[in-house]
Amino acid sequence: MGSTWWCWTPRLLLGILLLAGCGWPAGREASSAAPPHLGTAVEPATNSLAPLRVMTFNLRYAAADDGDNGWELRRDQLVETIRAFTPDILGTQECLAAQAGFLRQALPEYGFVGIGRENGRLAGEMCAIFYRTDRFVKLAAGHFWLSEKPNVPGSKSWDSALPRMVSWVRLRDAGDSTLVFSLFNTHFDHVGTVARLRSAQALRDSIAAKTGFERAIVTGDFNTPADTAGTSPYHELTGDPGESGSRLVDAYRALHAAGSNEGTYHGFTGQSDGTRIDWILLTPDLVPMEAQIVRSQREGRYPSDHFPVTAVVTW
Repeated sequence: MGSTWWCWTPRLLLGILLLAGCGWPAGREASSAAPPHLGTAVEPATNSLAPLRVMTFNLRYAAADDGDNGWELRRDQLVETIRAFTPDILGTQECLAAQAGFLRQALPEYGFVGIGRENGRLAGEMCAIFYRTDRFVKLAAGHFWLSEKPNVPGSKSWDSALPRMVSWVRLRDAGDSTLVFSLFNTHFDHVGTVARLRSAQALRDSIAAKTGFERAIVTGDFNTPADTAGTSPYHELTGDPGESGSRLVDAYRALHAAGSNEGTYHGFTGQSDGTRIDWILLTPDLVPMEAQIVRSQREGRYPSDHFPVTAVVTW
C-alpha cells in the first residue's frame, strides 16, 4: 500500500554496505555473497520447456515501524515463503537496499535487477526483480519512471504522492534460444487516481514498444482493485485492445471467478476480504495453468502485510 521516504537506520546502512561490498553500481548486477542457511536450496531446472513459475510479492519496506512485524523478525519467514513456491521469476515491491542485500544473500541462485526510485541508485524503494540464473540468460534490462519524464530518476507527475517506476528484464531460456520473454515489475501510486491511470497507460505503451505484446509478464502492486471496468488502470491493461492492439490477461481471474475472499493487502492481520490489488498479468500467448493467493503464516505471523500472488504459466 502506501510507503514513506527513505529512513536511515544502522541495519539499513548495513544492508547498503553489503550491496556496496558486492561492487553494485546503479542499474547493474553484483556478485552474490554466501547465503544464510534459510530453507532448502532450489533444485536446478531440468526441462527448458517446463512451465514458468511466477510470483509477485510486496515485501513491506524495512524502515517501517512495525513493532512485532518488523523486517528483521519476519525476513526469514519471507524467504521460506519464496522458497516454498520456488519461483522462476519474482517481482518484488517496497524493496529497500538493505532488503535487496539480504535477499541476494539468501537466494544466491537468483539474478537481480533493481535500483532505488529516488535517485536511480540505492535511495528509495525498488521494484526489484529476481530470476533463476540456472534457467535463464539475461538479454537486457532497464528501468523507467511513471511520470512525464520517464528517464529522470525520482521524477513524478500528475497527482502522484511519490516517485513510481517500472523495472524490466528480457530473459532467454538457457536450454532453448527460441524461448524469450520479458518481465515488467511495478508499484503504482497509493494516492493519485490520475497517476494510476496514466501509469497503466505508460506501462501498456512500454510493453507494446519493447515486446509488441508478445511473451510479456507483468507483476506488481497496483493499489487499485481488479475487475474495474471503464476508465481504470485495470481496464487500461486488461480491457479491449487500444490503439496499440494491447491487452493483457489477469492470470488469477482467468482461473478463478470473482469473489469476496481475494484481498491481497491485509496489514499483517491475515484478513482476505479486501480487494485484490496485487496482480500477475500475461500477454495472450502465455497461458495460466495455476494461480493462487498465498496466505501462509506461522503462529499468526505473516511474512508481509501483503499476500504474495503466484502463477504457473505455459509457453
